[in-house]
Amino acid sequence: MRRRRWFFFWLLLALLLVPVQPVAAQNRRDHEVYFQDTPYELNVYRIFGRKEGPTMLIIGGIQGDEPGGFLSADLYTDMSLKRGNLIVVPRANFHSILLFKRGLNGDMNRMFGQHEKSVYESRIVQILEKLIAQSDILLNLHDGSGFYRPTYINELHGPNRYGQSIIADCEVHESPRTGHRLELGSLARKVIAKINAEIDNPAYHFHFMNTRTSDPNSPYAEQRTSATYYALTRYGIPAFGVETSKNLPSMEMKVHQHNLAINAFMELFGLVTEQPRIYLENPQLKYMVISVNGQIPVAVADGQTLNINPGDTIEVIHVEANYDRGLSADIQGFGSINDFRQPFAINKPTFIVAQKDHIKFGRVAVALRPASTPPGTMTAQAVSKPEKQVPTPAPTQAAGLASGPFQVKFFILEVEGRRCQVPHGGRLEAVEGDRLKLVDVETQGKPPSQDLVLNFRGFVSNARHNTGEDRGHEINTAKELLPQYSVSKTEKIYEVALEQGKTALGLMTVRLNKPTLDYVVFSRSSGQDLRLKNGQTASIRSGDRLQVTEIKTNIPDNRRVELQVLGQAVQDKQSTGLPSFELRPKGSATLLVVRDGLTLGKVILESG
Repeated sequence: MRRRRWFFFWLLLALLLVPVQPVAAQNRRDHEVYFQDTPYELNVYRIFGRKEGPTMLIIGGIQGDEPGGFLSADLYTDMSLKRGNLIVVPRANFHSILLFKRGLNGDMNRMFGQHEKSVYESRIVQILEKLIAQSDILLNLHDGSGFYRPTYINELHGPNRYGQSIIADCEVHESPRTGHRLELGSLARKVIAKINAEIDNPAYHFHFMNTRTSDPNSPYAEQRTSATYYALTRYGIPAFGVETSKNLPSMEMKVHQHNLAINAFMELFGLVTEQPRIYLENPQLKYMVISVNGQIPVAVADGQTLNINPGDTIEVIHVEANYDRGLSADIQGFGSINDFRQPFAINKPTFIVAQKDHIKFGRVAVALRPASTPPGTMTAQAVSKPEKQVPTPAPTQAAGLASGPFQVKFFILEVEGRRCQVPHGGRLEAVEGDRLKLVDVETQGKPPSQDLVLNFRGFVSNARHNTGEDRGHEINTAKELLPQYSVSKTEKIYEVALEQGKTALGLMTVRLNKPTLDYVVFSRSSGQDLRLKNGQTASIRSGDRLQVTEIKTNIPDNRRVELQVLGQAVQDKQSTGLPSFELRPKGSATLLVVRDGLTLGKVILESG
C-alpha cells in the first residue's frame, strides 16, 4: 500500500515537471448577439489569429448618421488573421442607424464611465466597456463634418471640423495603470503618412487632431465621457478616433479611406491578415424568400412548410444563409439542380433543397391544399418549431390589401425637391416641416381597374371635392396634415396608399421626426472655438468677435434653417452666410435656430 502511494506521488511530480507546450491559437470566429430581435440588437464578432498577438477593438456606428464607419467595420467581420485578434462591433447603435440619427437618447459616445440604466444606450455602453477591457487597441470609426485643419482656412476647413482626421485625447499619455508611455501623436502621424500615400488628392489628406481632453481649458471637455478617453484613462490602451469627412464625394470613398486607416493601424500594432480566409463554417439555412403567383414574397424558415394551391407557380427569390456565394436551390422533381429565380407550376407536394456547392444544408417543404381552397391563398407554417422566429424581409399582405397578379413595386416621392423610391411596405423617414410630393407608383401586371387613387391619408388636397387623389400636390408636413390620421399615438406616422375604392393595393408609411437642434459652433477672435449644445449658455470676453461656423440639426443639409440673433449684439452687415457679430459690453444675446417660423432650439451668449 505504501509503495503504491509513493508511485502516485512520483508520477504526479513527474507530470508537474514536464514542460507544457503552448497550444497553437486557432483561426476561428465567434459571434455574440445581445438584445436579439430588438431595434438595438448588438452583434459582436471575434476573430482569433493563428498566432498570438494584440487584440484590436473596432467600433462602428456608435452614431447612427455616420455610415462610412459602420459599413467599413462590417467588412472586417469576415477577416482572417495570421497573427493577433480582432473584436469588431460594426453597429454599436443599431436603433439610431435604422433611423439615421446621431442618437435617440443623447450621444452614445458621451456615456462612457457613467451609467443611466433608464436608457438602452447605457446598457450597450456597459458591454462596450467590457470589450475595451479585453482589448489592447481601440479604433472608433466616425464620419465628421468638413475637413479638419490645424488652422482656420474657411468655413469648411479649419480646427472646428472633424473630417479627414485621426483623433487622440492627448499627444503623450503616461498610464499609471500599466506604467507605459503612449506616444499617441507619433503613432497617429505614422498611420496618417501611410493613409495619405494612398490618397491622390491632397484635399482629402488626413491630419492629426489632438483634443487635449484632460486639459482644463480643452474646448472638447465633453470627450471625457467618450470611448477613446475611457479606454485611454481606465485601461491605459492606445485609443483613436478615425474620422472621414461627410463631405467626401461618395460613400465608397469614405469606406475605402476607413479601410486604409484600419489596415495601417493593424500593420503598426503587428496584426497580420491571412487572405483568403480558410476557416470554413458549416453552411446553415436561415430562410428562403419565395414568391407565389408573382405576389409579394414571403420568408419560409428552414424546416417550415409552404402551403399553396395545386397549379400555383412558385419562384425562389433569395436564399438567406451564413454564406453569400456558391448557393443554389433545387425544387425536387422540377427543373434542374439549380432552380434559383425560375418559376415552376407545382402540381404535387415537393421539397426545396438549399445547397452550398455540393453540400445540402436545409430544406423547405411545399404542400398542396384541397382544390376547394380560394385561389391566391398562401401560408407558411412550421412542421417543427424552429429555435428562432425568422422575420419576413418583405411584408405579407395585411387585411384589406387586394390579392392577384397586379403588384405595387415602388412609391415615387419628392422630399424637398429630391426624388426617392420607397418599396411597397416600406417607410420614409422625414423631418416634420419637410415638403413632400407624391409623384407616382411603379407597378407590375395589369391593374384591376383604372380608377386608382394615390392617397396621403391625413392630407386633403381639395377640401371642396376630396377624391383622395393627392398626386402632384406639395404637402407641408408641419401644417397640412390632420393629426388624427397618424397610425401611432406617440409618433407622427402617416400612411400612403394606392387605393381602389376602400381597398389598398399598395401601402407605405411616412414617419415625421421632430426637428431638433444639436449644437452651434462659433469661431472667436480670442482663440479657441466655442461649441454650445441646445439650451446652453456661455460667457465670453467683452469685445470678442464671433462667427457662426456650423449649425448641427437633424435636418439634412439644414434645408430652410435660419439663425436669428436677438438681444444686445452688433452684427456684421457685410458678412454673408452664417452671421458674424459682437456683443455689447455686459450684454447678452439669444440665438434662435428656426425653420419656417418654428423654433428648433436656442443658445445664449453673455459678455463679461
